[in-house]
Amino acid sequence: MANIQGKVWGQTSPIFNRNNVEIHRLEIKKGGACSKHYHVHKHNMFFVERGKIEVCIWQKDYDLTDKTILTDTQSSIIKPGLFHQFKAIEDSIVYEIYYTCLESEDIIRETVGYSDEDSSFI
Repeated sequence: MANIQGKVWGQTSPIFNRNNVEIHRLEIKKGGACSKHYHVHKHNMFFVERGKIEVCIWQKDYDLTDKTILTDTQSSIIKPGLFHQFKAIEDSIVYEIYYTCLESEDIIRETVGYSDEDSSFI
């Protein structure tokens, strides 16, 4: 794989980055953990191919940290704006998938629709 980047917890290899989707293959050493961080716009999905990781999510709505253990073929999604961190419980191969969502309510109306009988074209 091209463009491998070493990390203190292992290494990451970007696989795909187009439009609103980005995929990285992570090789995480047992005991390795990423920084506690959040993404402003991106959802962050972890899919475990092999191994076992713990994903911690610091919630905004309540003063608790959600912890999820993921193992082979399991996944978890973190919404934008939530601090999170992963830690490898054993050597792991994980796919990290980032994506953004188009909001169905993404429209600002200045006028309303009409028929030819109601009004003139604006």
